[in-house]
Amino acid sequence: MSKTTTDPIADMLTRIRNAIAVRKTEVSLPHSNVKEAVAKLLKDSGFIDSVAVEKATVGKTLTITINAEGTNARITEITRLSKPGRREYAGSDKIPTVKRGRGLVIVSTSKGLLSGADAKKQGVGGELICKVY
Repeated sequence: MSKTTTDPIADMLTRIRNAIAVRKTEVSLPHSNVKEAVAKLLKDSGFIDSVAVEKATVGKTLTITINAEGTNARITEITRLSKPGRREYAGSDKIPTVKRGRGLVIVSTSKGLLSGADAKKQGVGGELICKVY
């Protein structure tokens, strides 16, 4: 039952949000390079435990382990900023800070997907993908 969505990243974030709501420890979804890059940034920032890519019967599957069994999820809120109907862009000086630096903004730049802090350091702006804290 694979339904194509107009916004696969929003779908991924919703699946993570729903998994946290029902206290699931991991979520599996169709793979894409962008989704994998977003998941890896979340892992590097310590919001999720691990990211795995597996071969499926058709294409690949991305499995995200949100938290270990018996521990609480470290994501309080995860929201999409730029939507297909209304894209949001920011220059390097206008990239928002989430919860005074405790959160994370993921920015799609010309140098690939970066965290807001890294994008500011490198002096590049881009499309604001999502914010997490």
